[in-house]
Amino acid sequence: MDNTVTSEQQKKYEDLKELLKSYGSAAVAFSGGVDSAFLLYAAKEALGDRLVAISAKSCSFPERELKEAKEFCKTHQIRHVIFESEELEIEGFAQNPKNRCYLCKHGLFEKILKIAAEEGMAEVCEGSNLDDNGDYRPGLQAIAELNIKSPLRSAGFTKEDIRALSRQFGLPTWNKQSFACLASRFVYGETITREKLGMVDKAEQLLIDLGFRQVRVRIHGTMARIEIMPDEFEKLISKDIRDQITKSFKEFGFTYVTMDLTGYRTGSMNEVLKK
Repeated sequence: MDNTVTSEQQKKYEDLKELLKSYGSAAVAFSGGVDSAFLLYAAKEALGDRLVAISAKSCSFPERELKEAKEFCKTHQIRHVIFESEELEIEGFAQNPKNRCYLCKHGLFEKILKIAAEEGMAEVCEGSNLDDNGDYRPGLQAIAELNIKSPLRSAGFTKEDIRALSRQFGLPTWNKQSFACLASRFVYGETITREKLGMVDKAEQLLIDLGFRQVRVRIHGTMARIEIMPDEFEKLISKDIRDQITKSFKEFGFTYVTMDLTGYRTGSMNEVLKK
């Protein structure tokens, strides 16, 4: 990917800051990922202290992500509110229906709206971009219903735009792997439990620690389906790495360990919805 910033991307960024300024003040739903970090950085430039970052702590959100979110806010001197969010308590969520993401986002942003009001913020923003329009994302419906602002989409940002500008601004997230809620690793209809979320978290952390750039561990019962970039297949199937992964995954609770020959892609659990 070419990370050189174009004049068009720079123009989008100036438009984004003007849009954020028009809010007067804002709370940014902050996961610590590529998109929300970029949005929070822009909001800081546009709004100064009339800004708060809000992050959720839950069993579907790895501790490493929350730690990085805390460090980002500390570095950029942004007020940061962290609240407990237990998705498994949301009615219907654990059964993992096709609208799971809608149920989760609706419950999550209702809490964020309440915190934002207590903090005196005029608007609540989230970090989806134009690339998020292509996949099945029922969470966007909840965001629209609750009138949450999506300034990156409004300003026409793609993921490539965000990474290029993040690199120019020296943000540590510019080349960070894409991440999604751990619940997205489950087959629709399979019950989501704290134990299985922990299995997925440990498995993905191991792959990250082994140096794989972009990973997903999809869970099918007690079978793990590993998705990585195709150019790293050879590394995964080398004997030492393969043996370490197999041994560790079984210690985490998996019975079978498999590799997806298609490789990493976003929303692979949604492929069954298109049939």
